Amino acid sequence: MNPGVLFYTSNVVWKSIDRAHTWTRISPDLARATWAVPASAGRYASGVTPTPRGAITALSPSPRSIAVLWAGTDDGNIQVTTNGGTTWKNVTPAAIKPWTRIFNIEAGHFDTRTAYAAANTLRIDDLHPHFWRTHDGGATWTEIDTGIAADAVANSIREDPRVPGLLYAATDAQVWVSFDDGANWQSLRLNMPAISVRDIQVKDDSTCLCADLIAGTHGRGFWILDDLSPVRQLARSRSSATYLVKPNTAVRVRFGTNEPTPWPPELPAGENPPAGAIIDYALGVDASGPVKLEILEGAGRVIRSYSSDDPVLDPDPALDPASYDRLCQKNPSASDCGLPLYWPAPQDRLSTRAGMHRFTWDLRYQPIGENPRTGEVEATGAVPHRSEHTATTPWAPPGRYTVRLTVNGKSYTQSLTLRLDPRVKTPAAGLQQLAALSREMYDAAARSRAAYRDARALVDSLSGTRRAKVESLAPAPQARGGGPRVFGRPAGGRPSPPTLESASNAALAAAMAMQDADLTPTAAQVAACARARAQVNQVLARWARLRKGR
Repeated sequence: MNPGVLFYTSNVVWKSIDRAHTWTRISPDLARATWAVPASAGRYASGVTPTPRGAITALSPSPRSIAVLWAGTDDGNIQVTTNGGTTWKNVTPAAIKPWTRIFNIEAGHFDTRTAYAAANTLRIDDLHPHFWRTHDGGATWTEIDTGIAADAVANSIREDPRVPGLLYAATDAQVWVSFDDGANWQSLRLNMPAISVRDIQVKDDSTCLCADLIAGTHGRGFWILDDLSPVRQLARSRSSATYLVKPNTAVRVRFGTNEPTPWPPELPAGENPPAGAIIDYALGVDASGPVKLEILEGAGRVIRSYSSDDPVLDPDPALDPASYDRLCQKNPSASDCGLPLYWPAPQDRLSTRAGMHRFTWDLRYQPIGENPRTGEVEATGAVPHRSEHTATTPWAPPGRYTVRLTVNGKSYTQSLTLRLDPRVKTPAAGLQQLAALSREMYDAAARSRAAYRDARALVDSLSGTRRAKVESLAPAPQARGGGPRVFGRPAGGRPSPPTLESASNAALAAAMAMQDADLTPTAAQVAACARARAQVNQVLARWARLRKGR
């Protein structure tokens, strides 16, 4: 397609090849010259004089050829040209009555003889949907409404530009999808309100790495179905078996950095897409056991793991804040009780039920510790009802990863590419240093934490001097009470010797200090990593000697 060519319609079609400086008329009047007075005119029918009154309300150039254009009018005409407007042919289906409004028409993406039309019959007192399809240039048409609720008129129909036979439709009540070129339709409403959807558009853009379905409504704003990958895969496979959808490229972007406090809940605002890699999967039947999702780096090491058995808060503060508020009154130190309960997002959990499911990897390494729900909801960047717990672990670096889904003992894998925010201008050497130091500190923290768990498991089997030495290296956990446990210099004394836990905390703190921006680590951050490295090496060496009984 030529981006310099513009079209404009009235009752005729106009064309500009110089960015609207001049216009050329390329059609005759495409509306009806005469027409039968519709029955909806009622008692006023005798006073109606049929004259040319229609306007072109739908125009669709073919993506395959600039010479092919389809036009629809608000008085029920469909016309097509195959020679750039030199001649036009009226191809209106006989069943379309005068003053049916062709709300939109969609030229086929895969050949020049295909088109789809949404015929809105509200003005002639027909409240049923009417969608049409032709594959022979308009010589014959088939009405394709099976499965669509019969209580709302047709507004829009679109063909997926990547998958033949995958169609989307909008009526005065909701959005629909067809996997078989319109022969059958299914609801795609999901969580949208019941509202007149006036137009829909597939946003398929390699620049933004997105393939979304956008719906414009009458009174409820714009709605976006993020990532059409699972819908497209379902259309291609036509399978009811379990499968893992190949994820789109993920971009590591820091969303929600508004300062200094979150927006109030009454402020109208759009919703950002999920922050992270969107992973879709389908289960042919209910899983008989836990569903597991893992992220593997290039060498095959698992860097993040999720399970349908992961613990979640019950009640969910995002879904039932009243019940959770009563829980907080009894236990003020419980998770999220220090937050306004309109902040948290609903908890994400892998589903074991048959059907399509969506999950999000937050692009971070596995949290260190037994509880996967770690980290805090921070005021900076908090969004009402969409604020996530920020995991206290570093970001995974850009690169290629593998997503592995395990269901009923069988594994499914797909590759995943992670890209850095394209706005980042830090030199490659700085980014490489950032990734290397972050990973080193994370691994050191994980090793120290694992050694701490091993040491605590060993304590009860020891006695005497050796037990004292192990306990000095791995003290028993202390009750957190009103605040976090603090390691280092006790009040009024010298610094206490490093322990496995304090060394793990130091390494993790050094890693997290570098996660706020994709910048070359500062000298102070490099020095903090060096101190943490020394602590970890010291305590792990002590632990190695103790394990050998020395």
